[in-house]
Order: sequence, then structure tokens, then C-alpha cells
Amino acid sequence: MKVLVADSNPDRAQSLDAGLAAAGAALIVRPRGDELLIDAVAREAPDLVIVDMARPDRDGLDDIRHITRHDPRPIVMFIDQDDPAFMEAAIDAGVSSYNVVGAALPDVKPIIQAAVAMFRRFRQVELDLRKAETSLKERALIDRAKGLLMREKKIGEPEAYRWLRRRAMERAKRIAEIAAELVARAEGGGDDHAG
Repeated sequence: MKVLVADSNPDRAQSLDAGLAAAGAALIVRPRGDELLIDAVAREAPDLVIVDMARPDRDGLDDIRHITRHDPRPIVMFIDQDDPAFMEAAIDAGVSSYNVVGAALPDVKPIIQAAVAMFRRFRQVELDLRKAETSLKERALIDRAKGLLMREKKIGEPEAYRWLRRRAMERAKRIAEIAAELVARAEGGGDDHAG
């Protein structure tokens, strides 16, 4: 596992390195000098990102938000001060594991394992939701196309569906694609709605 550690505290960074090695991190990398977190993530492509903040930094959350949107991966945050509002903002930005720590760093292995598991679960829920939304949109589109066919051809719903299915097989397309074409032609005012 490749881990990017963005930590401003050098002493804690050393403790973190030891904990990460024990947790199975094969490679630990850091941002270069004043490099932004998003640039370091793009350059290194880590499996996990650890952000350590001495105090809540809302500007730092912008980088995390960008990473979550464009290059999602598990993000663990360690922070020195308890701030419930910042915690909410961090989780909303995409932090998988938010941890308030004092001077001593806790055992990072279970924290990393939990963060990776939460990230994977959240990504799966996101994918399932997108799939369901797409399916609902396609179903609505197919229903609209069937309605058009039923009116134009004076046929029932089963016959309209069979027409769509047959046309999809003839053209080696999905039924939703044929329905989209039919609806687009109808909305565009074309004469050849059903062909």
C-alpha cells in the first residue's frame, strides 16, 4: 500500500511512519515543499492519504473536496483539537476517518483499515445510487417512447414494448437508446417518429 502523508509536525510524522510500516504500508511519500495536496496526490497516486493538521483549516478542506470529486481515495485526518463543526465539514469534504489526537498518536492500523473499508462501502453505495438513477431515467424514457408509439400506431403497451425491443435487436442497441432516439425525434418535431 502506498500512503501519502501530509503532516506539518515532523515528530509525529516519524511516529506515523512507524505505525504505517506496522500497518503494512509498502511506501510512504510526502508532498514536496510547498506542494498542494491535490498536486501531490496527482503526482504520487497513493492508495491512501493521511492529512495531519495542528488546527482546523477550512482551506485544506478545498483540496480534499477536489480529490474526492476528481480522484477519490480513502483519506484519514488527524487533528489536534476537537471541533464538531469542522468534523462535519471534513466528512462532507470526503474524509473517511476523522481522528482527534493529542501528543501521542494512536495505533494507526485499525484506523487505516476502518477508513479503507468505509471508503469502499461509500463508493459502492455511490455506484449503486448512480445505477439506480440511470435505471429510473431509462425506465421513464422507455415509458415515454411506448406512449408515443401507442398514440401514433394505435397499439397497446405490450405491442409498443415489443416494437422497441425488436428495433433495438435490429440495430444492436439497447432499448433505452432506441427510446431516447424516438423521444428526441418527437421533441425535435420530426415526422418519422416510429419509422
